[in-house]
Amino acid sequence: MSEQALNLLQEEPQDFGFGSKVSRRSRLRLLNPDGTFNVRREGVSALESLSVYHALVTMPWPKFYLRILGLYFALNTLFSFGYMLCGPGSLNGAEGTTLLGRFQDGFFFSVHTFTAVGYGHLTPNGLGSNLLVTIETFVGLVGFAMVAGLMIARFSRPTAKIRFSKVAVIAPYREGVPGFEFRIANVRKNQLLEVEARVIFSWMEAKNGKTLRRFSELKLERSKVTFLPLHWVIVHPIDETSPLKGLDHGDLEKCHAEFLINITAIDDIHSQTVHARSSYTYEEVVWGTRFADLFQYSEGGLVSVDLSRLSDVEQVGELG
Repeated sequence: MSEQALNLLQEEPQDFGFGSKVSRRSRLRLLNPDGTFNVRREGVSALESLSVYHALVTMPWPKFYLRILGLYFALNTLFSFGYMLCGPGSLNGAEGTTLLGRFQDGFFFSVHTFTAVGYGHLTPNGLGSNLLVTIETFVGLVGFAMVAGLMIARFSRPTAKIRFSKVAVIAPYREGVPGFEFRIANVRKNQLLEVEARVIFSWMEAKNGKTLRRFSELKLERSKVTFLPLHWVIVHPIDETSPLKGLDHGDLEKCHAEFLINITAIDDIHSQTVHARSSYTYEEVVWGTRFADLFQYSEGGLVSVDLSRLSDVEQVGELG
């Protein structure tokens, strides 16, 4: 690392929100490729940390449907046992004589009541079953209203689906100056506007008998683009002011280097800000290569990119 870059880093130490304890002791990557942080919070009760709404809004769609379906069957099963406890004559039209038959009658009557279908074959008989119907209809109305609200929240919540290249490269940038590079692309058909990138270089450094994690925001060739219709190669020039100046792959490995990436943009559908995060460790930085060409051209002049090749690289000669 050049003396000028080192002096610049020592003037203003930064941790970018990870804290001194994590900076001093953690040898794991701070940010996973999927954007989650490699930290764990303890000492908080399950009730304090529980956020059912947040979990239901952010979990994947298959898991969401399974949770709702499981709750639906659980509630109908619970009310089915309630109708069984009301006695054999609690439901007019019930034909079950065994425990299983009575459970089936109670379950399907509960489904009719819960969903307000009401076919009319089974009807409540007696005070107990009528009170239970009153409770179940209220639970059904509230339940469907909550599920409808969750569905609206899930559909209306803006998210970014930005694909990062699986590797970053140290490639020729301009004459005598290599660059740290990676590629991103929007895989959805919506448009992202005012896309901005921040890259933070993190490394471990021994000083005065202590090992500390240092952070430095890397200056980019271009930190913001107005549109992202195809893909974007994000480049940090490794010039005399770069903290990467003079480092090789072995140096990055010794200092447990990690490059933290944060992307912000405006979703044109919702007109709201969306985020995407990822990181590259020293093991995911490839030297002496450059990214392969993604562009494809049709006879009519239409330009397209093959995103399946977003991480493809090719060998180059000596770096500058």
